[in-house]
Amino acid sequence: MRLLFWYCDRFAWHPSLKTLDHAPEAVPESHEQTVVAFIHVEPLDVVVGNSVETKLVKNTKWLARKWETRKIVLHSFTHLGEQKADHEAAKGLIDRVQKRLEAAGYIAVQTPYGYFNDLSMDAPGHPLARIYKEF
Repeated sequence: MRLLFWYCDRFAWHPSLKTLDHAPEAVPESHEQTVVAFIHVEPLDVVVGNSVETKLVKNTKWLARKWETRKIVLHSFTHLGEQKADHEAAKGLIDRVQKRLEAAGYIAVQTPYGYFNDLSMDAPGHPLARIYKEF
């Protein structure tokens, strides 16, 4: 798994191009003071017993605590590596992460899966506003 975390004062999306025929209709959204996780799921990440799901949850919660926010946006971003997990397995992993974050008291949302989205970001110039992780 490869992750690019951003802390954003404002993060917004507008669905622009549907890439999966069965993706549900999507609407624009905007969120403030949020940690945004750009998530690249690789084939080995979805193997039963792999710990990347837990690592993603822990790293996301750690960064949210550093910024004193309970808001998290999960964004599937398959542009951080060569190998990509099957889209259904990747979506399942992201769904599980969202549920785990919500169970821990966070407000977690996902950008529309199966779409290219126009993105708008306002991020502060701070070392903890941009973090790359690979597990």
